[in-house]
Amino acid sequence: MVVLAKGELEQIALPAAQPPVADVRSVDLSAPAGPAREAAARALVAACEEHGFFRVTGHGVPAELVRAAEAAASGFFARPQGEKEEEAPTLGYGSKRVGGNGDIGWVEYLLLGVTPAGAVPVASASSSTLPCAAAAAAAAAASSSSSTPAGPLRDLLDEYTVAVRRMASAVLELMAEGLGLAGGGEVGALARLVTRADSDCVLRVNHYPPRPAAAGAPSLTGFGEHTDPQIISVLRSNGTSGLEIALRGGAWASVPPDGDAFFVNVGDTLQVLTNGRFRSVRHRVVVNSERSRVSMIFFGGPPPGERLAPLPQLLGDGGRSRYREFTWAEFKNSGCRTRLAEDRLSRFEN
Repeated sequence: MVVLAKGELEQIALPAAQPPVADVRSVDLSAPAGPAREAAARALVAACEEHGFFRVTGHGVPAELVRAAEAAASGFFARPQGEKEEEAPTLGYGSKRVGGNGDIGWVEYLLLGVTPAGAVPVASASSSTLPCAAAAAAAAAASSSSSTPAGPLRDLLDEYTVAVRRMASAVLELMAEGLGLAGGGEVGALARLVTRADSDCVLRVNHYPPRPAAAGAPSLTGFGEHTDPQIISVLRSNGTSGLEIALRGGAWASVPPDGDAFFVNVGDTLQVLTNGRFRSVRHRVVVNSERSRVSMIFFGGPPPGERLAPLPQLLGDGGRSRYREFTWAEFKNSGCRTRLAEDRLSRFEN
């Protein structure tokens, strides 16, 4: 349940619009070694250069696991508001506020940090795509969560996170091949940024209730326009439309839901690592449906102390780096002081 005052509803109201449908490239992660895999790697790189967004098929995540996790999440969001708020310590539940700097949306959510011991709740005050609170502080709550009503949902989300993190690693390995990072173990180095024990990864489950009749507008902002700060984000939704991406010219395009595939966003950090060759995609969620939308997003981030800068192999003939070196913790702390739509990378440009 999302409760907004009249002024807040006016703040997130959007005019009627019929954006064009985005032409989203598909990448088959199951392509066998040889010409088929090489073609998949080229398609992935082209998609990252063009929109910073693509569809993944052949991902290997069991369909029954996805359906079970989605059903359990939907069941949780259908519970009475008081019961949901009681689970904030174990599931990172929150609603309407996106981050701590004044952004709001027609959304309620679960926010869980990913640790070797499983997913742990992140404080709802840090509820953007860049959680600013340390998830480790909630480890005690996580260790006992199986004894609470949220236990079965947490167990499913843990299993789902393991499978999607594995897929994110495979995506990054294929990406490294497409970029020509094939020597000295570099293919796996990119993937290890999101699979190390200290990698700063997050699982976010968003619920966008149907547009209320009292909204007074044809559409509402579910989650305002932004880029994701991490390396990549892996998205799955329940088949309800609403996701839109910004094309290079700035126009919005809608992304048709897909019942079987996952979608991947290029994040700010990957734009830095590729020296701007890949595009961190600006996107948003618009609520204009009578159906609920549930989406589950895995954000693959590097370890806090990881030093980040354009990869030397991708600097080109001139060797000029567009971005100065920084740590993920430095970038994250900087982003926690910004509004959702702000350009986080501008202060790190050379």
